Amino acid sequence: MLPLRLVLDTNIVVSAALKPAGLQRTVLLLALTKPARLYLSPAVFAEYRAVLSRAELQIRKRLRQQLLQLLEKRAHFVVPSGSLQVTSDPADNIFLECADAARADYLITGNQRHFPKFWKKTKIISSRELIGIVGPHLLS
Repeated sequence: MLPLRLVLDTNIVVSAALKPAGLQRTVLLLALTKPARLYLSPAVFAEYRAVLSRAELQIRKRLRQQLLQLLEKRAHFVVPSGSLQVTSDPADNIFLECADAARADYLITGNQRHFPKFWKKTKIISSRELIGIVGPHLLS
């Protein structure tokens, strides 16, 4: 199987931190495991850091630090070539910029309504859709 080039929206990472047995935790672990490759831009990583630090989420400092260190160590960083104004929520454009720079196969999000169905060659999908795509390959 060829490497899957993935970008994760912040809501996937936050859900992975909040629900250890949840689907998004599985998606995060898949994204960090070969043959998948998780791609981040500095702006996406900064967004992860900021949102995971929100007091109302009550994510333990140690868990937050471990997660960010894991992402920093295992993800592939890219630098987008420019800014986009595509998504219905302007804050979400950083994920399309990252996907563009990474030539990502998939952008996984819990808010598909904020994004187009495709951006160039990147398909925007849910966590469940990703599991449906990679699941059969995990069993072989």
